[in-house]
Amino acid sequence: MEKSDFGKRLSELRSNKGVSARDMSLTLGQSPGYINNVENGINYPSMTLFFYICEYLGVSPKDFFDIGNTYPDKINELLDAVKDLDADNLSHLIALAKALKQK
Repeated sequence: MEKSDFGKRLSELRSNKGVSARDMSLTLGQSPGYINNVENGINYPSMTLFFYICEYLGVSPKDFFDIGNTYPDKINELLDAVKDLDADNLSHLIALAKALKQK
C-alpha cells in the first residue's frame, strides 16, 4: 500500500468514526497535526502507533488494509451479533442482505 493509499484509508476510517484528525492525534498522545501528516503521506506511523490507531478506530490491522470494506467496525459488530444464530436464521439473514444490496 502506498503512502497516499494508507493516508486515504486512515482518513476514511477516521471520518466514518466521526472524529477530527486533531482530536485523534491528541488522543493518541501525538502532536495536533500528526494524523494530518499521516493522511497527507508525509509520515507513516511506527508499528506500535499503527496498532494504537487500529485500536482507536475499532478495526484490526487486516480490516485496515481491506480497502473494499468501508465500514469494518460495523461488519465486525454484525458478525458478533449473528454468531449464535442457527443455520436457518443465517440463511434468512443472508437473503435479506442480498435483497438490501440490490436496492
